[in-house]
Amino acid sequence: MKQTKEFQRIYRLGKSAHSRSLVLFYLSEKGEKRIGFTASKKVGNAVARNRSKRRMRALFHDYCDLLQDGAYIFVAKSPMPTVQYSVLKQECRKALMRTGSFKDDKKNTS
Repeated sequence: MKQTKEFQRIYRLGKSAHSRSLVLFYLSEKGEKRIGFTASKKVGNAVARNRSKRRMRALFHDYCDLLQDGAYIFVAKSPMPTVQYSVLKQECRKALMRTGSFKDDKKNTS
């Protein structure tokens, strides 16, 4: 996703879950998974923002096969570039569970 209108629609209609390092927006849609990543200047300089987006992409790829079709937006918060990846992965899993994004929540209790 790249268009502002798409992002605004998901912000308005989708479910959200907040954690210490990221905010996740999810809108259930038929078809395929669509994904967007944002990191504002509050996260840091360009290097920190790009690192945050790379880390969020990696998180999405870790869980991609377990997720329902729909639109996902990951928004980085300021601690994102410095938090350990294992902590980020745990926060992301909890956020995905809160939004009901998993295909079968019983498989994802670990």
